[in-house]
Amino acid sequence: MSFPQAAAYPQSSQATTALVMGILGIVCCGPLAIVAWVMANKELEEIASGMRNPQNEGTAKAAKVIGVIGTVLLGIGLVFLILFISGAMILPFEDL
Repeated sequence: MSFPQAAAYPQSSQATTALVMGILGIVCCGPLAIVAWVMANKELEEIASGMRNPQNEGTAKAAKVIGVIGTVLLGIGLVFLILFISGAMILPFEDL
């Protein structure tokens, strides 16, 4: 019994890995969102060039969106952290 062979692509997909990194970037480790965004962009480029399976394009697009959202949240968090630290340096602790 033989099974039909799927079209062979030279490279395996990294879309699921990028999606998992994007989710982890939002949930617990912000810098992983940046990695997910970069990986998803590379995955989409490789899909467009025919090096990777186009069935994973939706997953790669979702990973890109989650990576962008996670990166924006990381940036907002860093801005608040900088404001908090600078405010703590400016305001005296004697009033507490």
